[in-house]
Amino acid sequence: MKIAPILTAVLVSAALYVVVFQRDLLTGSAEPTQEASAESISPDSTSLQTAEGDDTADQSISVIAMTSTAQKIESGIILRGRTEAARQVMVAAETSGLVASEPLRKGTFVSEGDIMCQLDPGTREASLAEARARLTEAQGRVPEAEAGLIEANARLAEAETNVAVARQGVRDGFSTESRLVSAEAAAEAANAGIQRAMSQIASAKAGIQAAEAAVAGAETEIGRLTITAPFAGLLETDTTELGTLMQPGSPCATIIQLDPIKLVGFVPEADIAKVELGALAGARLTDGNEVSGQVTFLSRSSDPTTRTFRVEVTVPNEDLAVRDGQTVEILIASEGKMAHLVPQSALTLNDEGRLGVRTVAPDSTALFYPVTLLRDTVDGVWISDLPDKIDIIVLGQEYVIDGVPVAPTFKEAEG
Repeated sequence: MKIAPILTAVLVSAALYVVVFQRDLLTGSAEPTQEASAESISPDSTSLQTAEGDDTADQSISVIAMTSTAQKIESGIILRGRTEAARQVMVAAETSGLVASEPLRKGTFVSEGDIMCQLDPGTREASLAEARARLTEAQGRVPEAEAGLIEANARLAEAETNVAVARQGVRDGFSTESRLVSAEAAAEAANAGIQRAMSQIASAKAGIQAAEAAVAGAETEIGRLTITAPFAGLLETDTTELGTLMQPGSPCATIIQLDPIKLVGFVPEADIAKVELGALAGARLTDGNEVSGQVTFLSRSSDPTTRTFRVEVTVPNEDLAVRDGQTVEILIASEGKMAHLVPQSALTLNDEGRLGVRTVAPDSTALFYPVTLLRDTVDGVWISDLPDKIDIIVLGQEYVIDGVPVAPTFKEAEG
């Protein structure tokens, strides 16, 4: 007889008894188990929620930021230009003649009125002497003509008296008609003598004027033989060599004035309103020297090709250290503006391509501000269009966009 089938039958019978007859007991024991399970699940859910909150906090992106306060800076316009001599003249001859003076070499400093070229006078001095002699002769004719006028007036007075006597004699019967006619003819002749004397005086005075003009012409011609410096400056070329035949218009030398000197630049039309006459300006030459002056000219007409306006800055140059034609960087001062000094690496672009910086908003999120670049220096860049005090992200700004939570670490502001 086998025991296994009997044990199996007993176990199945016991299970059926419990399920059928002891159902309530089975149900009651299961409910506490479910409650316990629910209680055991609740702490796990709370732990899961806390973990999710920690993940959200961990989503903030770490960045490096600096707190910047706006400062007032002298804004200005930077131009590249060149230096120009205040004046440059090619001095030429006004008459013909041989050069009779030793030449001056280029680079020589000459003062106003210094002789640059002296021409041989030739026969000009003799011509002047002749003109002066004619003037003296013409001046001597005037007294003779005036004396003739006085004599003619006396003759006319005498003739008029004779006419009056002859008329009275005709009325009284003491004179004949022929005597009266003769007296009247003498009076007419005396009157004609007066006209001739007056004409001689006018002719003598005209002769004086002509002689004076001849003297002045001869003196002017002699004066043209000496070619002098019109202003103080440096000779840019040698003066004409000794013995050279010069004609009217032949160059003697070129002279330039370097004190003061002009700095010439061209302002874009977008910045022309920022430049004013009398504004202070500084400049740096290619050799590192710095000069300063004032704006003395601002063109009212733009260049038709570049649409820029010519501006001139006058700078003292007493030691003549600045030469004509040097390249120069000009900074023209304009009204000061409030600006922030930030590292150039802090600048970025938004999706529209606007230049700006990303900042830390009050709610610890990233916020983009468009800015205007005012000046680039060795310490950083000066930018405007920002609040007076602001937290600027200087490292990590390329990894965030507006609204992204950030965890800033602050560093000391530069400048």
